[in-house]
Amino acid sequence: MLEIEREAVLAEKPREECGVFGIYDLDGSDVASTIYYGLLALQHRGQESCGIAVSETQGPKGKVTSHKDMGLVSEGFTEERLQSMRGDIGVGHARYSTAGESTRENAQPLVLNYVKGTLALAHNGNLINALSLRHDLEYTGAIFQTTIDSEVIAYHIARERLRSGTVEEAVQRATRKMQGAYSLVVMSPRKLIGARDPYGFRPLCIGKRDNSYIIASETCALDTIGAEFVRDVYPGEVVTVTEDGELHSDMKNAIPEDQQGRCIFEYIYFARTDTRFDGISVYEARIKAGRFLAMDSPVEADLVVGVPESGNGAALGYAMESGIPYGMAFMKNSYVGRTFIRPKQSSREQSVKVKLNVIREAVEGKRIVMIDDSIVRGTTCSLIVSMLKEAGAKEVHVRISSPPFLWPCYFGTDIPVREQLLAYNHSIEEIRDIIGADTLGYLGIERLDAMAGGLPICRGCFSGEYPLAPPEEDIRGSYER
Repeated sequence: MLEIEREAVLAEKPREECGVFGIYDLDGSDVASTIYYGLLALQHRGQESCGIAVSETQGPKGKVTSHKDMGLVSEGFTEERLQSMRGDIGVGHARYSTAGESTRENAQPLVLNYVKGTLALAHNGNLINALSLRHDLEYTGAIFQTTIDSEVIAYHIARERLRSGTVEEAVQRATRKMQGAYSLVVMSPRKLIGARDPYGFRPLCIGKRDNSYIIASETCALDTIGAEFVRDVYPGEVVTVTEDGELHSDMKNAIPEDQQGRCIFEYIYFARTDTRFDGISVYEARIKAGRFLAMDSPVEADLVVGVPESGNGAALGYAMESGIPYGMAFMKNSYVGRTFIRPKQSSREQSVKVKLNVIREAVEGKRIVMIDDSIVRGTTCSLIVSMLKEAGAKEVHVRISSPPFLWPCYFGTDIPVREQLLAYNHSIEEIRDIIGADTLGYLGIERLDAMAGGLPICRGCFSGEYPLAPPEEDIRGSYER
């Protein structure tokens, strides 16, 4: 079998910022272990750092026990560590950075002590006005300990709390200042709060297990801990779980549905295949994408294969629609020990190499349709095509279950500037030649609405048209400068 380093594959993929998880056990049981398992289910959303913060609602007010570490959730927490974290309310976070350096200080949740008590906050997304909000705070004396926009959010919540009757009102008032993408889970001494931006860029859902409420990025985290899905947090909504067991909703930040813009790449790549959000199954969305590719870009072939993991669903859909058999051509080595992925090339080269293998017996002498979710710079796709041909594939026909990337993303997706996007500088035929495929087809941009079940979506990285005006300059990563 031929081999490829998984780091090379991941270097090519767009990546999303974070996964968030919060729980309030109204019976008073410790929740740290449950948060740990929830974060394991959300590990695909961020492998750079992780953290958990818990508190005892009936204990000393404002006392928070927290732990943060670099790397995977399984690396950052031991059984002894979790047992020492006593508390019936807590939040957790798995991070990949799109703004702010990769350091322990920038790991979340953030714990903030202020005159009204303590807040712990976990954030998924990216604010396009974070720098201006940060400057406003700095010129009034704020001192920042991190370079992430999540600390800006925490500061504004704390300031709004001084003139708000409740912490949930402070969250609602603070988020009205924010422009961009955010799904938040906030822990106060006696309340668990979730907030989603008015456009609904990032998913956020509510679950219940016995007498516990959960707020998490994806439904797969609820399934992992045996919780029942209650509903999604609506775009623009602030939800609050109080100590009396009530779930309160504030929709003051909501906007008309036709102005919303969920990130279509959640369905294409980011979300786990078994997740549902806003009523749409990610699995079914990927099956649809594959079917559309088969309708719009048919080809005679012997086998349809997906590049693991996000290409598998679309590959199955392509096979269903085309009648070409679906098969497995790649094997991932799951027994790799300690490793974690960081966004900078120097760090990737230092991390433990994890291998993706081509199964020669599956592809030798066959015409292969290879389904992948995207092409960013083209280097990885080219390498995988050459691997298939070296393994004996007669032809390799590449089909991509998204349209060509032509524009960057400012809302929490690590899609680079236009000049680094292969499709910005090359035609489809030129890209086909660069990656060495026999044919190449992309998902048509007109297919995205049906793929997302008719929900309002953001397709800015494909069309340059965003739900709200992007910043005049690309400020991603500007904090460390």
